[in-house]
Parts: sequence; C-alpha cells; structure tokens
Amino acid sequence: MNRDEPVPVYRYQIMVPFRSVYRFNVSHPVPNTTGPERTGMVIAIKDVIRPPQKKNFNDVYIVYELMDTDLHQIIHSSQQLTDEHCRHFLYQILRGLKYIHSANILHRDLKPSNLLVNAKCDLKIGDFGLARTTTETDFMMEYCVTRWYRAPELLLNCSEYTSAIDIWSVGCILGEILTRQPLFPGRDYVHQLRLITELIGSPDDASLGFLRSNNARRYVRQLPRYPRQQFAARFPNSSPRAVDLLEKMLVFDPSRRITADEALCHPYLAPLHEINEEPVCPRPFSLDFEQPSLTEDNIKELIWREAAKFNPDPTH
Repeated sequence: MNRDEPVPVYRYQIMVPFRSVYRFNVSHPVPNTTGPERTGMVIAIKDVIRPPQKKNFNDVYIVYELMDTDLHQIIHSSQQLTDEHCRHFLYQILRGLKYIHSANILHRDLKPSNLLVNAKCDLKIGDFGLARTTTETDFMMEYCVTRWYRAPELLLNCSEYTSAIDIWSVGCILGEILTRQPLFPGRDYVHQLRLITELIGSPDDASLGFLRSNNARRYVRQLPRYPRQQFAARFPNSSPRAVDLLEKMLVFDPSRRITADEALCHPYLAPLHEINEEPVCPRPFSLDFEQPSLTEDNIKELIWREAAKFNPDPTH
C-alpha cells in the first residue's frame, strides 16, 4: 500500500484472535481475496497492520477500502429506486457471487447491509466473517446467515448444503429491493418457514429429497399447508422478468434453485450481461485456517505468514 496516497479506508480489527481457536474460526474474514478485489466484485483489502515482532502478535488490523453506504440504507431511504437500479445492483451481486462460488467459497451471510455501495452505485460484497469453503464438514449452522435471508435447508438444520444458500439470500434481497421491505421478516424459525411457504407454497415430497433426516421431513409434512401465490400478483409493480428471476431463486429444493452463473444469463439481466466481465476464479481457495485440528500456535503462525506476505514491513 502506498501510504502517501490519500485513499479513504475503513479499519477492521480482530481483537486477540488467538486465545480462542473456536472464536477465531467463527470471526475471521477470508484472508486472500485479491483476485475478486482486482475485478471490483468484493471489498478490497488495502493493508494488514501487525506488530513488528511475532511475540507481540495479539491482534491484527485489516484495512479495507471505504464505501459510502450499503444496500440496506439505500433500500430503506426515500431515494427513488427504478428498475434500472434494481437490475444494476442485482447484476453486480450475481457477478461477485459467480466468482466467489467458482472459488468454492460460500459467503453464508448475504444481506443488504453486507452489500457495500459507493457514490457511483458500484456495489461490492463485504463481510466474509462467516464464509467457508465448500469442502468443509463442520459448517457451524448456528452462525450461518441472518434469519430473514436464510434458506429453507438451513432453517431445517440440513447439515450438508451448497452455494444454493447464497442464491436464496439473493432472492430475498431482490424481493426487498422490489418492495422496499424485507420479504420474510420472521420472528423465529417457525414463523420464518411459515412466511416462506405462504409465498412459494408448501413443498411436496419430491422437494424434500435434500433432507436426510426423517424427523425433518416429518416436521415439514405436519406444518400447515399453503398454496403457492402468484408472484405477478404479489409483485404487481415490478418487471415481469425480474419477478420470473425471483421465482427461480426462491425455490424450496436447493437442487432446483438457479445458480449465479445461470442467473446472469437470465433475460432480465440481458442488457448488462457480458461474459468477459464475469470472471471465474482460476483456482479454488484453500483456507488453511479452517482445519479443526489446528492449535492456537498453528493459527497464530498462519495468520502471521499471511500478514507478512501482504505487508512485509509493518513499520512503514
């Protein structure tokens, strides 16, 4: 980083990250996102600040670029939001998500407040504190996705889930842009499922194949039954193509949910779709920090090496 360059930045501190391995594994952000940063899809790391000596390494500061606002503030402001705004924001979200998913990363906490926007309406995905690789076995369900944006498979404690959970969250965000209010503001898990099924209809048995637990399938079957609403009637003032894409995102069965790559090819996004501007990661990310067998000292050493690669001379 050129410290003589007057670039506004935001500082994020990880306080004493090594005293609790569990706490660190829950709270740390994805450390090496330099690929998507360069293409402007996720928030950029500008610097990593650490002490000069490893013996004093008890906290670390990650310095991000500073954005002007976030999508939550925009949605719930008095500013007019046109269909062009909606398309523009959605395209940028999906473009970033395509890259992230191609790297075998699940964001796991997509919501409007984690989508950062500058004065030019450039949107970048932020807050990777709950992100995990798709190869991990311990996903820590209780720390995954704010409830209002949580996919049915997470609400039903499905232990194995895919990038489809992020697509569900994007569908909730799209619905919130269209209506200027949260789509499924559930008070608890039960209410959340009810709001979902009131809109998309109660699932049939064919849509429950992703649930390995007989108890979970039995629970869903005994819930009150709701017919599927007509999305065109639920979103009467929205673009029919936007509503069609929304329907393809809000599918109960994750295996039938549209992917980020497929969504970018949807007719609603045709005016912006440019395959050469929608890159994929050249190789999957490997998060050595996520190995459950790592000790406190192991994690400290890994973070020190990563910080040293980013900022070899912490005194400047």
